[in-house]
Amino acid sequence: MNKKLIVWSLIVLPAILLASGDAEATRYFAQTGRTTDFLPRAFNFIIFASLLYYLLANPIKNFFNDRKEGIASQLKEIEEKLQAAKDEKKEAQVRLKDSEQKATQIIDDARKEADLLAKKINDVNANDLKNIEKQLAEKISLAERKSVKDTIDEVLGENITKDDIILDENKVIDIISKKVA
Repeated sequence: MNKKLIVWSLIVLPAILLASGDAEATRYFAQTGRTTDFLPRAFNFIIFASLLYYLLANPIKNFFNDRKEGIASQLKEIEEKLQAAKDEKKEAQVRLKDSEQKATQIIDDARKEADLLAKKINDVNANDLKNIEKQLAEKISLAERKSVKDTIDEVLGENITKDDIILDENKVIDIISKKVA
């Protein structure tokens, strides 16, 4: 709106100023034979505008084309980055799902392994307990035998003396040979 007002004021203002100059108009008429200099000024303006267009049109077009291409390339880069981000997001989601599956599998494997280890430890402990019971039974048996032997030795030692047993040399050699063999 303001630009249109400025352009119209630039067009209308010179026309008003030329219309008010009566003394100069008569002098101009006397020199050129025309009442106004509007046509030469318009011709000069057309030449000036043409030169400006000739000199500035290509740089302005190039500027705006470069600007348009720059914006297009930036937009394309942004779209590529956005697409890459979307692809990375999808890949991350796939990796997350894979990681969750692996985690559940690892947990399941760990539970199975813990169960197997617990069973193995339980079996080892049961075997150790059986061995300990067996050793205890053997120790009890050994202690009983030792106790019986000690009791027999004591009873025999008190009641039987060396004089009660007659041993000759042949009998001693026989006993020692049996013991050695």
